[in-house]
Amino acid sequence: MKIGPRYKIARRLGSPIYEKTQNPKFAIREARRGRKEYKHPKQRSEFGIQLIEKQKARLTYGMGERQFGRYVAESTAKKGAKPTDTLYTMLESRLDNVVYRMGLAPTRAAARQMVNHGHINLNGKRVSLPSAQTKVGDIVAIRERSVKKPLFAPLEERLKTYTCPSWIKFDNEKKTGTIQGAPKADPTTLAFSLPMIMEFYSR
Repeated sequence: MKIGPRYKIARRLGSPIYEKTQNPKFAIREARRGRKEYKHPKQRSEFGIQLIEKQKARLTYGMGERQFGRYVAESTAKKGAKPTDTLYTMLESRLDNVVYRMGLAPTRAAARQMVNHGHINLNGKRVSLPSAQTKVGDIVAIRERSVKKPLFAPLEERLKTYTCPSWIKFDNEKKTGTIQGAPKADPTTLAFSLPMIMEFYSR
């Protein structure tokens, strides 16, 4: 999916949804911008706020409108589960996101490219579909023929300061990750509002 200038998009949405905007520079500029706009604050409608939350989530995972809409539809159709929890699990369980969460790639976009180019195995088989869904018990690893490629040269250094989320068990020696639980959203750290996204699609 083609995405425009990430810095400008993050500023428009008012959230550091991209890795390149998750730094002090962006935070300082946003703070200054907020002070300038304080005298004439823009009032957004409820629909406008919900739209922004949806865009935050969609662009965080690098998805198109139709694809993201299908995820929401599937999560609301599933019985016996809370739609917001199901949606978050589906988004986090995408293969490209798992590769990113394992620390194998510095960004989700880089993780998507790794999968697209066939550098990642899922349960021992080469998978080139970034949206492939993983489940508990699945093992994600770098393809053996790809381990020594320049793409993974900075990996050792990056992993020294990286910690996997609790739902992924990472083997640092083998560079493999095992899905050992369902991802759970933390509203205090999440960059977007899942309930507002559901409200947007329920209109």
